[in-house]
Amino acid sequence: MDYSFDYSSVLEYWPQFLHGAWLSIQLSFGATILGFALGSVCAAASNSQSHWLKRIVSIYVEVIRNTPLLVQLFLTYFGLSSIGLPLSATVAAMATLVINVGAYTTEIMRAGMDSVSPGQIEAAECLGMSRLQTYWHVILRPAMERVYPALTSQFVLMMLATSITSQISAEELTAVANLVQSMTYRAFETYMVTAVIYLCLAQLMRAGFALLGLMLFPRRRKLGTPI
Repeated sequence: MDYSFDYSSVLEYWPQFLHGAWLSIQLSFGATILGFALGSVCAAASNSQSHWLKRIVSIYVEVIRNTPLLVQLFLTYFGLSSIGLPLSATVAAMATLVINVGAYTTEIMRAGMDSVSPGQIEAAECLGMSRLQTYWHVILRPAMERVYPALTSQFVLMMLATSITSQISAEELTAVANLVQSMTYRAFETYMVTAVIYLCLAQLMRAGFALLGLMLFPRRRKLGTPI
């Protein structure tokens, strides 16, 4: 193999790599917050007494979980544009990621809520707690605590999936890498640098979730339970 590695020509574009990584972080942060909120609401709806709410949530989860993220992205960006509802690449990317991660969060949170004993809910009602207090203190927080490791893994996977948004020209990290590769003709070096950046982002994200877990769930910290 006669190949001379040259990272200097690739690293000259570090401002572009930083810009792409920053957009990936923004997409990840927004999708994490909004996706968790959407998933929690849908999980609560799936456990409600309303048959129609359960049916709607079930259809939403099954459709999203059984279709490729790339197809969902194209449908949001190109499909909506074709019927007169154009969205910018960044907005379409964010909307698609929120809808996608929201479906997976729904199932994770539903499993956590199902693990809460009905006796705990009855005890909260006997103590005179309001429905909002019962939902927050007895259902949502304990459920989130039990499924927190699964949630963090799902959100990290979602961060890595932001690379797919390069297909609609969202200027995130992979899109920048594609541009740099086309200008330098250094594919191996370009994508090695990109892989290292994604690895660093994933580790930083896991560390951030671990610190957040220590603050949200002091009981796990006292018991020494992994976050």
